[in-house]
Amino acid sequence: MDTITLGPLMLSGERFAILAGVFVFLIGTGLLASRVSPRFNLWSTVVVLGGVAVARLAHVAGHWAYFSDDPLRALAVWQGGFNWLWVLPVVALSLIFLLRTRYERAWAIAPLATAALVWTTAHHLATATEPLPPPPLTLGALDGPPVDLAQSDGRPTVINLWATWCAPCRREMPALAQAERDHPEVRFLLVNQGEGADKISAFLRREALTFDHLLLDPSMATQRHYRTVGIPVTLFLHADGRLAKAHMGEIAPERIAAEIARLR
Repeated sequence: MDTITLGPLMLSGERFAILAGVFVFLIGTGLLASRVSPRFNLWSTVVVLGGVAVARLAHVAGHWAYFSDDPLRALAVWQGGFNWLWVLPVVALSLIFLLRTRYERAWAIAPLATAALVWTTAHHLATATEPLPPPPLTLGALDGPPVDLAQSDGRPTVINLWATWCAPCRREMPALAQAERDHPEVRFLLVNQGEGADKISAFLRREALTFDHLLLDPSMATQRHYRTVGIPVTLFLHADGRLAKAHMGEIAPERIAAEIARLR
């Protein structure tokens, strides 16, 4: 379910693919630095760090409406959000100015191509989403009647699995509340994992947060149905209840909007 577990470390499939590509690239350029030219050390550093920085800045610029109220959120790279096409100018300029000979530039193609292949393959395999049906669960609500998760109301659905003790969950809650207000055509179900009503109510009052459907899942059955590991997890469901996309970890407001747009 879009999650790679490496011992105690859990990574989304997207992040795993990025790290796998970078790892292969650094191994390849390290070999070239020792056998072809030491200039590959500086070149690889510029490509990785410069590429990530430019890709992040391009994403922020392209989604400035979501960053204008909080520009420092541009530093929250753990939320994801990179425009990787902008790595290409960084690669091109670094080839011209940091690798001095055609021989070096020709060798540079090998780690670039290998890393791109590993990245693309890992991303395809690790981020594939199984179109699971909705769980046959009826969950109690903090306020209001119980909700049958298997029963669609005709709208696409966003399910967020969270808990009050989870710091990334707390950080993303305002973005989810705003998304619910901005998208009345989508049903939002905030499904708390394993906590009692009193603790949840106190948290919502303290943070001044409100949601139409805040559900209680004391046995964490929703997690087991979708085979997720850890929280937060945000699930995007088609109007018929089939799973369209699972996002592991803290989610950015622009990512919520993008996934909702894909559901349409």
